[in-house]
Amino acid sequence: MTHNFPLKTLQRLHEPRKFELIDEFDQIDNEFIKIKYSHRSFTVNEAPFIDTSSVQTIGLFSGAGGLDIGAQLAGSKVISSLDFNLDSVKTLEANNFFKHTHHFHKDIKEVNASLYKDILRENNPEKLILIGGPPCQPFSKAGYWKKHENRLGSDDPRNMIGNYLRLIEELKPNGFILENVESLLHPKNIVAVEKLEEAIDKLGYNHIKFRVNAADFGIPQKRKRVFFIASKNTIELDPVKTHGTEEERVFNSNLKPYERVIDWIGKYDDPKYSNDYDSIDGKYYEDLMAIPPGQNYFALTQKRGYPNPRFIARKRYWSFLLKLHPLLPSWTIIASPGHWEGPFHWTGRRLRLKELAAIQTFPEDYNFIGSRRSIQKQIGNAVPPLLGKIVVQHLTKHL
Repeated sequence: MTHNFPLKTLQRLHEPRKFELIDEFDQIDNEFIKIKYSHRSFTVNEAPFIDTSSVQTIGLFSGAGGLDIGAQLAGSKVISSLDFNLDSVKTLEANNFFKHTHHFHKDIKEVNASLYKDILRENNPEKLILIGGPPCQPFSKAGYWKKHENRLGSDDPRNMIGNYLRLIEELKPNGFILENVESLLHPKNIVAVEKLEEAIDKLGYNHIKFRVNAADFGIPQKRKRVFFIASKNTIELDPVKTHGTEEERVFNSNLKPYERVIDWIGKYDDPKYSNDYDSIDGKYYEDLMAIPPGQNYFALTQKRGYPNPRFIARKRYWSFLLKLHPLLPSWTIIASPGHWEGPFHWTGRRLRLKELAAIQTFPEDYNFIGSRRSIQKQIGNAVPPLLGKIVVQHLTKHL
């Protein structure tokens, strides 16, 4: 397949930057840069899910189902999901891939092991795992953690991690996955993380902290996260990265090149997928069109040698006027971007929902329910399903 990247979208670029960019491509005519690509996608709703593992999964904080999809792609049947956001629950219910799953629209604070009694009896798992990404607010202050006499938890209502650990204590799974933002491991959170690890130890689990950039595992997106992967058995090594930079590949021939975002979203740069949200008219339109693909507002600063600088470096969010480069992984997809926060498409428009979902590696036929804002939030908050698959596979090997 061929993507036609219009040269007219580059007309506002500073001349040296324009020529540098054009040199990166092989096929160019008077109107277009022509980029060959192969559409990469997969589907899940065409046929019923058939479990291939003795391990079954309960999903918590399921959202749109990123980790839940990953678990089933790894062969582990998701017997239950839970989320307090109604649109997210409706999204899960709208997909045949989870036809067998019991979906709960509940707040985890109001849930205990009795909710799963009949589900566990019905499915009778040989081994059970819990998966979820509790909200990260508790890690802003170490003082949120408290040890109750008979169970783990916290008095702070935002401490969903305490409630997640409480359900682990009650359900006693063979293992679990706890996902969170990479900034969880910032030095300011060191005491809180130590308390979390102590709690995991006291519950009788071995664990690893898996710090990951999704692009290192074949996801077409630079997205940094941390997973606590815990098992009753010994678990020591991290999953082995599969993709890397050109420099890394010189020293490790087993690594594949990073995924190019165009191979995942090139198909959707077609008028039939467009809508009114594509428009970017407004205050910073001309600035956005003056930024080369793969860069942000830094490109228009004195620091980058831009004539008549428009901005001062490091005075804005990194995502301000941030663009994709078609031949590189995407920048991180965010859940609630402001009007001028990217990433934007390399042609200078907003990304479409199909593109956002594809960058996160959601299946091509996956159904989302809700307003555009709600769906973007569901997509942006999710674990990329193909990354979830890798993490769940690593856990199930160590149960």
